[in-house]
Amino acid sequence: MNGLPEKWSHLQSLLEEQKQQGLLRSLTSSEPAERPGWIRRGGQLQLDLASNDYLGLSRHQPTTADPLIQAALNCHASTASRLVVGNHPIYPRFETALAELKGTEAALTFCSGYAANTGTLAALVSRHDTVFSDRLNHASIIDGIRLSGAKVQRYAHFDLGALEKALQNSPTTGRRWIVTDAVFSMDGTQAHLTELVRLKHQYGAYLMLDEAHSAGVFGPQGAGLAHAHHLQSHIDILMGTLGKAYGSHGAYIAGDRVLIQHLMQQARSWVFTTALPPSVVARSLLNLQQAMQMDQERETLQLNAKKFREQLQAAGLNCGASSTQIIPLLVGSNENALRLGTALQGAGLAAIPIRPPTVPAGTARIRFSLTAAHRWEDLQHALDTIISTCQKLELGQ
Repeated sequence: MNGLPEKWSHLQSLLEEQKQQGLLRSLTSSEPAERPGWIRRGGQLQLDLASNDYLGLSRHQPTTADPLIQAALNCHASTASRLVVGNHPIYPRFETALAELKGTEAALTFCSGYAANTGTLAALVSRHDTVFSDRLNHASIIDGIRLSGAKVQRYAHFDLGALEKALQNSPTTGRRWIVTDAVFSMDGTQAHLTELVRLKHQYGAYLMLDEAHSAGVFGPQGAGLAHAHHLQSHIDILMGTLGKAYGSHGAYIAGDRVLIQHLMQQARSWVFTTALPPSVVARSLLNLQQAMQMDQERETLQLNAKKFREQLQAAGLNCGASSTQIIPLLVGSNENALRLGTALQGAGLAAIPIRPPTVPAGTARIRFSLTAAHRWEDLQHALDTIISTCQKLELGQ
């Protein structure tokens, strides 16, 4: 087939099928531009409405007089797993700071959010257990549950009645685990933590909260959504990432000391991997310290998100039930998402189509992510462009 070896012809057929369905993915070169909140994508200057750099800290240029942190900033390779010789002294310094912010006994750093969720769930949950998972949870949660071998009960997004019924009917053997995103990455909705905590206590379940898109953004000092609702002491496992609001790389689990010690023994995605470079961990520590002082930026971010969302809705556009800095513009078909994304990118906006399997079939969208680095005049220009383009393409409600 087109000169391809026969052994890969089936892959070419799958790729052609994805292309016909509007599902083929590709890479576009992207790099920071001189202006905060902007990038150069495919050689074009665009307003960055697609990144998770919620506080603009990816461009933070930290300075420090601390000799340990300074030495770590200049160490760009860990050379081994942390259980061998990769446990640079910056690690315990950073994990202590994380635990203090989270109000937990300990914390453990992972190389990515995917590694944190899959490794933690596979290490804690057994095939005799039942996991209750929101249908819109991140793929890393879904894959972690699969690796655990546990029974899974997936409930419709925010259908807490269905969740309670499933808890009532679940086997009495094994443990129960409720796992949920705090802020759902493709919808911008917030978990109903008060009700989830009630169900956790009523049915003797464990509760794991993925704060990937809420850590740094919500709560005092950016401690997260659980802290914003004063429910952190009721959450058994707090997960978060360092590559979003904290502008660095990696992820963490925070919780009781015995939990962290168990993960160090059993979480395969932590045990069997080279540790993050000390320079990355040092950067994470400095950005964490900076983020703790950015309550004004957090307030402005949510105010701008509210205004952005309300203008889109006033123009008859569908933003779902978003209540955060993540604002989806639902357009239905893959074709519509691709058409709109192409038009907006041509107009200087980094507006990326999101299609299945990332979102359910028939809910393709452009996902806008606002950050504290955005100036309102730039966002207002983006709004005018988005609304006029949707009208031109007849993509309103």
